[in-house]
Amino acid sequence: MPTMADVARNAGVSVATVSHVLNGTRPVLPHTRQAVLDAVDELGYTPNTLARSLVTSRTRSIGLAVSAISNPYFTEILQGVEAGALEHGYSLLIADPHDDPVHERKVAQLLHERRVDGMIVAPSADPRELVSYLGRHQVPTVFLDRVIDDVGGSGPQRFDQVCAENTEPMAGLVTHLAGLGHRRIGLVAGLPGLSTTAERIAGYRQGLTAAHLPHDDHLVVHGDSEAAGAERATAALLALAEPPTALVTANNAMTIGTLRALREHGVSVPDDLALCCFDDFAWADLFSPRLTAIAQPSREIGAQAVRVLLERLDRPDRPARTVRLDCTFVHRTSCGCSDSGQRARPSQPSHSQKGTVS
Repeated sequence: MPTMADVARNAGVSVATVSHVLNGTRPVLPHTRQAVLDAVDELGYTPNTLARSLVTSRTRSIGLAVSAISNPYFTEILQGVEAGALEHGYSLLIADPHDDPVHERKVAQLLHERRVDGMIVAPSADPRELVSYLGRHQVPTVFLDRVIDDVGGSGPQRFDQVCAENTEPMAGLVTHLAGLGHRRIGLVAGLPGLSTTAERIAGYRQGLTAAHLPHDDHLVVHGDSEAAGAERATAALLALAEPPTALVTANNAMTIGTLRALREHGVSVPDDLALCCFDDFAWADLFSPRLTAIAQPSREIGAQAVRVLLERLDRPDRPARTVRLDCTFVHRTSCGCSDSGQRARPSQPSHSQKGTVS
């Protein structure tokens, strides 16, 4: 098996120069760098990552802890994380915390024991043990999709966070339905305790206020971010003495559950009830009617999380930050609009631009 010394002899440079080229630790003249890369290709040299990690105390690996990996939204986030990691020469160790606080803490410890350089985590609804472990062991971490405002006064601002805008896009769905004449607009909200759930409920209420509609707590039900829960929650809305004429679902899994409940109750969309959903997905355009939705930049969220983590590894003392990415309103027909003139357009005006940092 060829060694770094073999590469150096073939390229006519020192071993130190080969190391600088392969590890990016010091600028190297372009023609020298190319000579080293040509020698690597010619000899079939493969760096000894284990030996390098012993010297640098870096494994060039990232731990990713995301629940419901089978969910298309998180699958696309995973693809973004993977592409970003590979681009920078990092490998991934992936675990599913199952949105369980106890298991989440164990997953973090497992990844930490595998000596990952840092972690990207979508925290559960109760991440106190997770935050305590990561803080105690000073693990460079980026929270993904769900943000943490405060955890027992432990100072979550030590951690970077990357997520989508939630409040303004949800408000946009509600005002769109109100503009079509709906006065009783229901919300199938996510799992209580998640920041995404709280922010989308806030957006729903903001939209009602903007449309001068009253708030009715009976029109907000929790589908717990999964299909079966949304099916039960939607059935409860339909059983009201005065059921809603329009619905907004707060994630793609709950949209499926809501559609099942509507079908079982013989409710036609959009003839009997208008429907909009938070989270676009690949087959949303194949439903009949086609689903009007908020599309999150899921792959970019994953890729951005990697960039933020690598910046943290390079500059451990820099201030923590939260990056929020804008969503897109995808106008189809489940809201009751026709296909004529249909187009994708930005969500309702947001107070933050794509990539806003707070």
